[in-house]
Amino acid sequence: MEATKMGIIAPGSAIPTSAVNDAIMPRMGYTILAVIIGFFSVFGIILNMTVIVVTLKHRQLRQPLNFALVNLAVADLGCATFGGLPTMVTNAMGYFSLGRVGCVLEGFAVAFFGIAGLCSVAIIAVERCVVVCRPVGSVTFQTRHAVAGVVIAWVWSFLWNTPPLFGWGSYELEGVQTSCAPDWYSRNLANVSYIMCYFLLCFALPFSVIIISYTRLLWTLRQVTKLKMSEGGSTARAETQVACMVVVMVMAFLLTWLPYAAFALSVILDPNLYIDPVIATVPMYLAKSSTVFNPIIYIFMNRQVILVLGKQNTAYSDSDHQLVKRESNKVSPS
Repeated sequence: MEATKMGIIAPGSAIPTSAVNDAIMPRMGYTILAVIIGFFSVFGIILNMTVIVVTLKHRQLRQPLNFALVNLAVADLGCATFGGLPTMVTNAMGYFSLGRVGCVLEGFAVAFFGIAGLCSVAIIAVERCVVVCRPVGSVTFQTRHAVAGVVIAWVWSFLWNTPPLFGWGSYELEGVQTSCAPDWYSRNLANVSYIMCYFLLCFALPFSVIIISYTRLLWTLRQVTKLKMSEGGSTARAETQVACMVVVMVMAFLLTWLPYAAFALSVILDPNLYIDPVIATVPMYLAKSSTVFNPIIYIFMNRQVILVLGKQNTAYSDSDHQLVKRESNKVSPS
């Protein structure tokens, strides 16, 4: 069967079941891809499981402000398990061996967990902004707020990734044709309308929320530091450490997902654009590698986790957030 020039099988085409697609890439190339995605998947599963287990084991870490971070680990774990491992298997075989149903399920799983993870990063940004900047007045961040953020992330992802299961959009083979994703290529009206909504609401909207929230948060922290109060200064430094952790997490997430978003947008804007299937695979694998970076950042940059694992008492608690809130209220922009 012939692949289109975009490197994806046209909607409705049969999915190969028994032959290595060496017209795109030699057998060794698929093996190399299998090793790469296998490394990221296995490593991602181990790291994200570690984050979840450590959080459940230590009561000090089960704070509302950590709910979204753990939710991000759950989303990354799902993406690595249901997206990375199947792709490792299909690359090892040299063709997509899971059939049409497997393509739809794998495409849905990667998109569902991936967008849930992106929404979790956006929720983290909003929560930090609310706690530090108090843009909506005197609000105490509580468990119900944290749970609401987690629910929003999963419901939003489910809402926009299920339409292809019912005919609005579709999941098709992509890149070197060993994995599936939303169909960025089909030009029929239904698919184009879905892809435009999907890109704006599942990529552009979370990115905008992240940028706005952290811009506001970092500005407020800078103003708090300028107060040069002994009590406020200490708390500002503690809050800055947390802010740095999350900012680095966001940058790593954007580094891995932004190329994929840019690739999708370029195809949407120019349907005649030729992208070599091997080149098109790079942003896809960068996106799937994001499952490794988040837990590394969470474990090694979170002072609270380091202190708990070192069996020390963490000095950073909800009371610190309240103090920062009082100080930041003096400098928060109207």
